[in-house]
Amino acid sequence: MRIRSLVGVLIVLLLGSCSKPDTVKTYLEGAVFGTSYHITYFSKQNFQKQFDSLFYVINKSLSTYQTNSDISKLNRNEATVIDMYFVEVFDASKAIYKATEGFFDPTIGAVVNAWDFGPEGKIEQLDSLKIDSLMLSVGLDKVKRIDYSIEKLPGTFLDFNAIAKGYGVDVIGQFLESRRVTDYIVEIGGEIRASGMNIEKQLPWKVGVEMPNFNGEQSILKAISLKDESMATSGTYRKFKTDANGNRYAHIIDPKTGYPSKTNLLSVSVIAKDCMTADAYATAFKAMGIEKVKFFLKLHPELKAFLIYENDKSAFETLALNDFPEN
Repeated sequence: MRIRSLVGVLIVLLLGSCSKPDTVKTYLEGAVFGTSYHITYFSKQNFQKQFDSLFYVINKSLSTYQTNSDISKLNRNEATVIDMYFVEVFDASKAIYKATEGFFDPTIGAVVNAWDFGPEGKIEQLDSLKIDSLMLSVGLDKVKRIDYSIEKLPGTFLDFNAIAKGYGVDVIGQFLESRRVTDYIVEIGGEIRASGMNIEKQLPWKVGVEMPNFNGEQSILKAISLKDESMATSGTYRKFKTDANGNRYAHIIDPKTGYPSKTNLLSVSVIAKDCMTADAYATAFKAMGIEKVKFFLKLHPELKAFLIYENDKSAFETLALNDFPEN
């Protein structure tokens, strides 16, 4: 089964044919958030219509690629009443922004656009003066939420793409749990939430961490078990640009400098209780670099991480932190 993941995670669904008589497996897939989704759960009920409705309202709230979304209106400085989805993502982003001392920053969107990695057009002949000018409006501490309204600088561009997919995964998972579905796995663009177990195999859900391949090929580096946890991955080996001199620019912009992150980290996978948290921290860790990540995780045992990086001989090395599972 081939998963078109933007962040380099492959699901390995070990679904056999030895189903119990009282269990029914439902599998749904499709396109959303500019990527694909795959949902497997054990229930005879088909929730496709409910999933589509949830995807619609999340997009209507948080998609920078939709001109009529709440976030797009805010970015055009239009008066907008935000919804509960926006509130949840904004508040979580604020908390992670503070915890990472700004390495996770959804206000970096204007700079992401300038480097041609976002939904709006790039800036031609981008130079340090233009970057410095854009950075004046960067900083989630400059944005305030007052009930269901947002106050920000006119030039601040909000972009929750580094957390919204994970949040979407959680919304689907929470919906299933509200319908008393306890055994499921939800994947959107490589971000995963797993609950219970694969009933057909009587085993935990298996997911794969992908080997970084700059040529676009997909291969699994290791397979691990997930139960009542979420995993998200951020990497630079799929989404990058190369200039006329052959220099490779990562899509993750360092919110401290406004430039693409310069690091030997190729991929960061994070396991957390919810996918929104895992998604945000995977992005932050990619910008931090290895040493800062190691120090941060000593203070945050609730997070597990798996790093893939290039050593000084351009060979791949890996580092598992906080008991990231071996299998």
